[in-house]
Amino acid sequence: MLTLHTVDDGSSVVVEGDRIAAVGSYEDVVAAYPGARVRRWPGILTPGLLNPYGPEILEHTYHPDPREADTLGTVPIGGARAREIFRADPSLLGASARRGVQRLFAHGTVAVAGELRSKAVLEVARRSGLAFAARPDRLPGPVSLSPKPLVLLPALTPGAPARFAVFNVPTRPDLVTHGASTCVATVIEGRLVFRAR
Repeated sequence: MLTLHTVDDGSSVVVEGDRIAAVGSYEDVVAAYPGARVRRWPGILTPGLLNPYGPEILEHTYHPDPREADTLGTVPIGGARAREIFRADPSLLGASARRGVQRLFAHGTVAVAGELRSKAVLEVARRSGLAFAARPDRLPGPVSLSPKPLVLLPALTPGAPARFAVFNVPTRPDLVTHGASTCVATVIEGRLVFRAR
């Protein structure tokens, strides 16, 4: 099935399966693919983000289950407390990583960097469709779901994997100012993996 994703300024991407079929203005791509299902989003369409802190977010941080909110809260837990949780029950690592991947998707992340050493976490990341990239020479400040500066992936091109994000801001400088929490949609391998409510 063909899906055409378009945003406020008319920038559009047509997805066929797990690949990008076309990139261009809404007028051009809708004329070339008149039968495509159309998804309209507010803001800007980008190639998606690389988060350079894959191990720190997925292996060294515990992402509480919503059912643990009364005892552990809802905010990711790092440092010594996360190590205690994983030491007490190593089986929690995979489930925590799944919730961590969802948090990454909610921030427009489509790729991670850094060496994942846990087999359970690596399996979660691979199954999710996240891409893997080399870590930048200089890491952008503290570990964050919205690191500064944001690292955008290369431009979208026809034939490339359908991996991108939409942020509810008017321009890329506004994305830098307001951060990745403005994400409204993330697409991985052609699948809509995150949609803001």
